[in-house]
Amino acid sequence: MAVTIDPRPTVFGDRMIITGTYAAGDNSIDLSSFLSEIDFAGANSSGAIAARAITDTGGAGNLQSVIIGVDVRIDGTTVRLAAGLQDPGNIANTAPGQAGTFIAIGRRS
Repeated sequence: MAVTIDPRPTVFGDRMIITGTYAAGDNSIDLSSFLSEIDFAGANSSGAIAARAITDTGGAGNLQSVIIGVDVRIDGTTVRLAAGLQDPGNIANTAPGQAGTFIAIGRRS
C-alpha cells in the first residue's frame, strides 16, 4: 500500500480535514491515528478513467461503454475504496486500478 497523508491537516474546532494520495490497488486508508470518526470521505482518480463494457439489461444484450469513478465507503475510521460498479459484498477484492487523491473530514481523536 502506498497511501500518503499530507503533512499539514486543517483543523477547525473539533473537526479535521485530512487529504492525501493512494496508489493503484489500495483499497483502504486507515485514519484512526487522526480521527475518532469520519463524517465525509471522497476520492478522485489521477487522470482519465478507462471506460468499462457493461451489458445492457434491457434484453437486447448490447454492450455499453460506461465510465465509473471510485466507490468510497466509510468503515469506522477507515476509508474503503473500490472500483465502481462492483459487488458491495466483495469490496476487499475490487481495489481501484488507478491511483488518485482523497479527502476525509471527521472528529479529531
